[in-house]
Amino acid sequence: MDMEKEFIDLFEFQSRLKKGVESLFPNRLWIKAEVAAVKARNGGHCYMELSQSDENGLVAKASAIIWSSKYRFIAPYFESVTGSPIQEGMVILVEVQPTYSQLYGFSLIINDIDPEYSLGLKELERQKTIERLQSEGLMDLQKELALPALPYHLAVISASDAAGYRDFMRHLDENPYGFKVAPDLYPALMQGVDCPASIIAALDAVMESGKGYDAVLILRGGGSKLDLACFDDYELAAVIAQYPLPVLTAIGHDQDFHVCDMVAHEYVKTPTALADFIMEMYEDEDARLTSYQTRMRLAFSARVSAMESQTGRLGDRIRNAFAMKASLAESALNVLRTRIAAADPRRIMERGYALAVDAQGVVLKSAAGVSAGDRMSVMFSDGIIKAEVYGTEV
Repeated sequence: MDMEKEFIDLFEFQSRLKKGVESLFPNRLWIKAEVAAVKARNGGHCYMELSQSDENGLVAKASAIIWSSKYRFIAPYFESVTGSPIQEGMVILVEVQPTYSQLYGFSLIINDIDPEYSLGLKELERQKTIERLQSEGLMDLQKELALPALPYHLAVISASDAAGYRDFMRHLDENPYGFKVAPDLYPALMQGVDCPASIIAALDAVMESGKGYDAVLILRGGGSKLDLACFDDYELAAVIAQYPLPVLTAIGHDQDFHVCDMVAHEYVKTPTALADFIMEMYEDEDARLTSYQTRMRLAFSARVSAMESQTGRLGDRIRNAFAMKASLAESALNVLRTRIAAADPRRIMERGYALAVDAQGVVLKSAAGVSAGDRMSVMFSDGIIKAEVYGTEV
């Protein structure tokens, strides 16, 4: 065995590495990295693993630590600015001091984190997503779809245990008009790196269900800006934009406005506001139908009134015509009575005239045809004389 080879022991080797690293980076510096893992220990220290990837995968990785004396200030400040705690998947800008330990190897001591950088990076990605959707003509496709006046068959995409979903359902159930709407829930993750893929899978499930939905509702209650950053994802926004059913979104708080909201058919600020939006459509349709009913009732009443007036006028005309006809008939009858009365032989005989009839009762109008021995009657106004002809004179 050759004992004369030059060598150094491990501690010496590690010490030289430590000296080299610390001499190469004597001062703190800012670096950009993605949080691959984060763990806050009971003692107050926070241990992290930072990484960097490209299109081929992971290209760099390093351990980092925030000592408790720093972490108790850095963590709440970061959350107050971004609205989210430090978590996996975030890209952060950290001020570090590279160190090397003979026992633990290379690590980065984090002295500070710039929360504005994380927000700015997300906003830059958001603007690029908006520009891409605009260039591809996807921003207004949903607006071209027709939303039914009464969207009854609804699919809801949300987390089943989310407060926003519960508020939405309670608001629907407790509407003062008693309208009944029972949406179908398609559960999905509503935050984190897996959120876009989960919502896309739920949208696919809606179409594969074979049910004739009128619209799809995506609900998510309030959250931090970074929690809600998944709703600025290009893939999710592109799927919503090209979806064959109207998509309505209610994501976050009043101040939130995401790319998914921009491409949706309709968007409102909160899940309860979306419930109100649906109920208002029902109220409008109910008011429209009530208006139709009122108009029909008034039109029917006016028609009946017009018919009654027309019938009344027709009745008056019939009554007047009948009265006139009766009056004319009565006048004609009176004339006839007068004429009959004037032609009554008794009236003539009352003036001193007499009426002669033969034995058969035929009126004798002249002396011709009467012979001696014929019997006859002479009628006076006060009686009849029976006579026999003794002779005639012409």
